[in-house]
Amino acid sequence: MLQPRLALAIVGVLATAITLSACSATTTMGGMNHSSSPAPTSAAQNTGAFNASDIGFAAGMVPHHQQAVAMADVILAKSGIDPKVTALATRIKAAQDPEITTMTVWLKTWGSPVDSMAGMPGMGSMSDGDMAALNSATGAAASKLFLQQMTVHHQGAIEMATKEIGSGKNADAIALAHGIVTSQSAELTEMADILSTLT
Repeated sequence: MLQPRLALAIVGVLATAITLSACSATTTMGGMNHSSSPAPTSAAQNTGAFNASDIGFAAGMVPHHQQAVAMADVILAKSGIDPKVTALATRIKAAQDPEITTMTVWLKTWGSPVDSMAGMPGMGSMSDGDMAALNSATGAAASKLFLQQMTVHHQGAIEMATKEIGSGKNADAIALAHGIVTSQSAELTEMADILSTLT
């Protein structure tokens, strides 16, 4: 009599263990699913209405920003640069790198080639000769040249952003354009101030 009862008890314990295990696995998997599927970033969520101006803005601003970052990298690799200039270059790179990523995601979302404007000079872009001059400049001369070139570069970006504000359709792209106008206008004033102190 004890053996059948013992067998039934064992079966009951096993059934309970299996049920609890299954519930635990389900709960764990649910948690894993939530943690492995984070909410999309705001950049990835840009599926709003857009037009040709939005595409042109992003496609043109990506290489424009990439050149600004390259210019910042050049000046940050040099010694003897005015500390205010290196601080500005660091901020420019920190601001524009994420914007490049954001606009690249937009272009992919919109079905536009990311490199559709590659190699095309944007407003205020530096030529190969300009970049070579910045590469070879040293000390105070490099600081001044960077500020002069970046001034022209920023003016071009502001012009591109202003055009987007006037003719774009996508709310996120227009908001970014407004941000570019605001931040780079302030940096233009800052660069003029720094230039006035360099000899």
